[in-house]
Amino acid sequence: MLRIDLLRHGETELGHTLRGSTDDQLTTLGWSQMQQSIDQSLAYQSWELIFTSPLKRCKDFAFKAASQLQLPIYIEHDLQEMHFGDWEATSTQEIYEKMPDLLTNFWQEPTKFTPPNAESMQFFHSRVLNALVNMQQQMNRQQCQHALVVTHAGIIKLLKCIALRQPLDDILKMSADLANLNCFKLDKNNLNIQFIENVKK
Repeated sequence: MLRIDLLRHGETELGHTLRGSTDDQLTTLGWSQMQQSIDQSLAYQSWELIFTSPLKRCKDFAFKAASQLQLPIYIEHDLQEMHFGDWEATSTQEIYEKMPDLLTNFWQEPTKFTPPNAESMQFFHSRVLNALVNMQQQMNRQQCQHALVVTHAGIIKLLKCIALRQPLDDILKMSADLANLNCFKLDKNNLNIQFIENVKK
């Protein structure tokens, strides 16, 4: 089994909105949140490489961590957050004021209701699985067992749904706190993935 530790980015400049694929930056607090998470993790001692989303709120910190830990780093484009279309960089309060029914439907059944001009949940699911395959293949090529993955809440929540065998409509019920590590085991040869409750395992 391979192990992938997914670190969500910290606080960002547009953190009060559905920033999705909007390329905002970490705040000073966001940087320190992520650094603290790394410093407190026992896992960093055995990380062999780093994967990152291409968005600045992940990539900037990931490259700093790669330099700090002297690890190879790979940008995986399919690790970026879901694209929210017309809702990009808009607060949920503003969306609710304009289209309350659609927002409510999206929260409750995201597989059936897609925001205007946004990425569908089905496409997002397919994209995240592609990222998983790419990381698995890279780790096998490099003969690595343990990777840090710097990414977004949507990616983490989706992988939790898959690992815990929950329906995709439960994705928004999953937790993925800012700058927190969520750890998974991944089979070397297939997409069998398990969520590790205790990050020290």
